[in-house]
Amino acid sequence: MKTALWLYFFLFLAFFDLHAQYPILTPFAVSLGAAPVFIGWMMGIYALTHIPGNLIAGSVIDRHGSRRYIIFSLVSAGAILLLQAHVEFPWQLIVLRSLSGFVLAFLSPACLALLASLSQDSVQQGKYMSGHGVIHTLASVISPAAGAFIVANVGFSTTFQSLGWLLIGTGIMAIFFVPSAQSLPIPSRKLSQTGENNTTPVPVIPWRYFVLPFVISCAQGILFFELPLRNTGISGMMSTGILFSVISIGALFTLCLLFLNRYSPFKRVVAGVLLMALCFFCLAAVHRIPLMVTLFILGSAKGIIFPAMASLFIKLSGGFRLGRVFSLQSIAMSLGSFIGPVAAGQFRDDISPYFIGFLLLMLGLMLLPAYRKSNTLPYPSVLHSKPDLI
Repeated sequence: MKTALWLYFFLFLAFFDLHAQYPILTPFAVSLGAAPVFIGWMMGIYALTHIPGNLIAGSVIDRHGSRRYIIFSLVSAGAILLLQAHVEFPWQLIVLRSLSGFVLAFLSPACLALLASLSQDSVQQGKYMSGHGVIHTLASVISPAAGAFIVANVGFSTTFQSLGWLLIGTGIMAIFFVPSAQSLPIPSRKLSQTGENNTTPVPVIPWRYFVLPFVISCAQGILFFELPLRNTGISGMMSTGILFSVISIGALFTLCLLFLNRYSPFKRVVAGVLLMALCFFCLAAVHRIPLMVTLFILGSAKGIIFPAMASLFIKLSGGFRLGRVFSLQSIAMSLGSFIGPVAAGQFRDDISPYFIGFLLLMLGLMLLPAYRKSNTLPYPSVLHSKPDLI
């Protein structure tokens, strides 16, 4: 538990730093003379460069453990933010965002694999995933409004420098407090070796399960692109920061409902995605509902989805090769985060981006395989599924 608490502390600082940029990146790009289409590509390229990082992370985390990659990701991202403080042209911003996307691709798979390796009990693992979600959400409640407030008072350059030094400091602290794989009760590399030596059959996860993180991140990318464009001035940044915080408060509400962990992760994922899809439909077509109410409910759906999705992948994998499993999940999310804002930037004059998000979420639900009790340990039906993803 002590290891989990330290990890949660570092995650809070890292997530605070990252989410503080959401309401300010679009106005910063506009101040450099960027057009909406360029902004869509800027946000999308960050996600696209996640993919090579995720591909590398999947195998190296299983082989070497999570510690060194958490440290690398935090320190490198901090250094890039220090450079971002001196950007003068839009092309410089897109280059630095590309590099940031690559180095941060290691952070999420490494953290999730480390948390999952702290216990073999599925209920306890579910609690760890919920704790990860709570910390993520607590940081995202405060950070968007804080980022907008800091920019309003000290400007973009000083804000990026402050956030950069915070990430570097967090990475240095992680050197001393994040445990190595050898000190964990269930090292992830041991699980990987078990599968590689074929002493135990390694479950195979059907590709259609990975459609869900793809469409969810697509919808999120559309939301993160569209909300800041409502108003790009200083008052608009403050308003956008508050709206992002409302989403996070909604997520925090459902994350605190720990009794939800007793229900099937598959059912929780389906319920959460359906609720999120309805929220996107309301954003596109039902304007009588106050925006903050819709965003609060959308955040509540996120609070249901993400811990349940992590628990679902742990169950489907049987605890084997967790680095690769969460890397594949991150790849799917990276592709979605790239396609979402790019599509929104290209088609926003012809169709509501929110309606695109609604269609994608419903498509993801329709493609989701039927989940049966045989999909839990020892995974007899999943072992022979095709194609082989892990």
